[in-house]
Amino acid sequence: MGLKSDRWIRETSLKHKMIEPFCEDQVGKGVVSYGLSSYGYDIRVSNEFKIFTNVNAEVVDPKKFDDRNVVDIVDDVCIVPPNSFALARTVEYFRIPRNVLAICLGKSTYARCGIIVNVTPFEPEFEGHITIEISNTTPLPAKIYANEGIAQVLFFEGDEPCEVSYKDKAGKYQAQTGITLPRILGD
Repeated sequence: MGLKSDRWIRETSLKHKMIEPFCEDQVGKGVVSYGLSSYGYDIRVSNEFKIFTNVNAEVVDPKKFDDRNVVDIVDDVCIVPPNSFALARTVEYFRIPRNVLAICLGKSTYARCGIIVNVTPFEPEFEGHITIEISNTTPLPAKIYANEGIAQVLFFEGDEPCEVSYKDKAGKYQAQTGITLPRILGD
């Protein structure tokens, strides 16, 4: 399994629509950078956010998530409260090839501000927007800028295609659009 270069990412994205919209250059002047980099792709966060709230004093349960635990925000900036958490989604829509696994890591610009981004791997043949988890680990409010970089995706190509892809097993988040809350199969 090998890490894929900017040339491979560009060719695969343009030919097979792996990333849409696709930014062939890295944009970085006056913004948190996004677009194609040497061995990855810096994804952007959209202007849709779900911020966790304790107004209803509900338990956060991944098996029975109550959407009253979050407040919806649509704006160019999202303020994540101190020691709190938000969900967002990527601007980009992904179509991962059957022989590729993608790993997502937070950008250092946000990490240096105490903002931790967690995104799970993009499995072979996953398709959809990516739901992004954003943690503000600081005792201060934190600002997230919509339509700017939030994390970097690295692509690894397997020596052979997997036997069972995310699409084959009808993954519960397949073809998600918007911010997708936790779900359990059967929901």
